[in-house]
Amino acid sequence: MPDTPLIIGYGNPLRSDDALGWKAAELLAETLPPGAAEIVAVQQLTPEFADAIAKVALVIFIDAAATGEPGAWSCEPLEPESAPSALGHFFTPQGLLAYAKAVFHAAPRALLVSATGSSFEFGETLSPLVAAVLPDIVKRIAEEINRKTGME
Repeated sequence: MPDTPLIIGYGNPLRSDDALGWKAAELLAETLPPGAAEIVAVQQLTPEFADAIAKVALVIFIDAAATGEPGAWSCEPLEPESAPSALGHFFTPQGLLAYAKAVFHAAPRALLVSATGSSFEFGETLSPLVAAVLPDIVKRIAEEINRKTGME
């Protein structure tokens, strides 16, 4: 498996805090050394990502959460769903992991980094609570990538 981790920031960049994945991906692209990770930002997770996920040893998903204390964030390990769900227009991170395992026989280490949003209204800026934790999220992911690639 390639040593280059895959980072997938996802959500709607036009719905305030739902843009967390996009904003984090942008900052990570500016922060990480060139080639340290493959970084993508998308509106939703689709089955096509299973192939890319199957080719890496580490995948990190970044998304906003709708429930919890606004501004609270976490970095949690993920496991594939017990069985892949039916193909549809979008997947959960666990569903994509299950799909990669079922189709490509791959099970990379996976993390979900998320922060609870306080606003999902139309807008292109993060709420103050989510904007305040964005640097911590980027720092945590950068530390994980640096540890993985030996760039500490």
